[in-house]
Amino acid sequence: MRQTFFGSLYLSLAASIWGGMYVVSKYVLDYVPPFTLVWLRYAIAFFVLWTILRLKRIPMPKGKNDWKPIIYIGVVGYVLSISLQFVGTKWSDAHTASLITSATPAFIVIFARWMLHETMTMRKLSALLLATAGVVVVVGFSEGETTSFLGNVLLVGAAVTWALLSVLVKMASARLSVLVITTYAIFVAFIGTTPMMVWEWWEGMSKTFSFPVVLGIFYLGIVSTAGAFFLWNKGMEMMDAGVGSLFFFFQPLVGSLFGWLFLHEQLRFSFWVGGAFIVGGVVMAVLEKNGVESERQNEEKVSV
Repeated sequence: MRQTFFGSLYLSLAASIWGGMYVVSKYVLDYVPPFTLVWLRYAIAFFVLWTILRLKRIPMPKGKNDWKPIIYIGVVGYVLSISLQFVGTKWSDAHTASLITSATPAFIVIFARWMLHETMTMRKLSALLLATAGVVVVVGFSEGETTSFLGNVLLVGAAVTWALLSVLVKMASARLSVLVITTYAIFVAFIGTTPMMVWEWWEGMSKTFSFPVVLGIFYLGIVSTAGAFFLWNKGMEMMDAGVGSLFFFFQPLVGSLFGWLFLHEQLRFSFWVGGAFIVGGVVMAVLEKNGVESERQNEEKVSV
């Protein structure tokens, strides 16, 4: 029960942070090329997490068996997924990006069934469908915004690769601490995005580092990368991947709520209806997990 509570808390916080990230990303991308921004995010995030590791005196991973999953996570999740997300958002729009990448939980369920052999119960499937319907109701299908087919395809790729990342983290956490996984996977991504960053500077793409842009970069690096990546990975370690994936749906919900709080955007009745669907789907899945754990504990007591 305690593990479920903290796992839910970590995943909720990570998704909530990402919910407010798209507006900041969209603003900064008007002044900084996408791969340069990704590279700066990782440079800042790695420095922050590596400093924590040094203060806690946690050693580096050793041997091929430790580095192999870290490299997979860094390349698949933090190079491919985040790069696709940033470029897709630049060519699409923040609204569409939030909607498309919210398909991630469905892909996590598929990968969890395939790679972790997690069971797909009718209740879990119903929770996924209910929360998905909530996202569609909250975000809706807007017209007249600047978007592109290629940008949307890249965003779908970002959703698929992030789903794969979540399952890979779940597998790697059986051997390594989540802090070590997150820190050195970001380091791998920092190296992997360096050639793309150098290419953008070689091409002479325009860059403006004003004070608001720098603040946005540090927010993305410290909060949205170092903080949220660790929280998401820690939460996925503590929960079944299929159940934990549903917390990703809080991203568009919190994004809409932040828009109301800070940008004075209007919240329609559909927001509250969709929000109820999302919360209902998550609660349905978590209650099933708690029920299974209770039955297992009762069986152990009887056997003793």
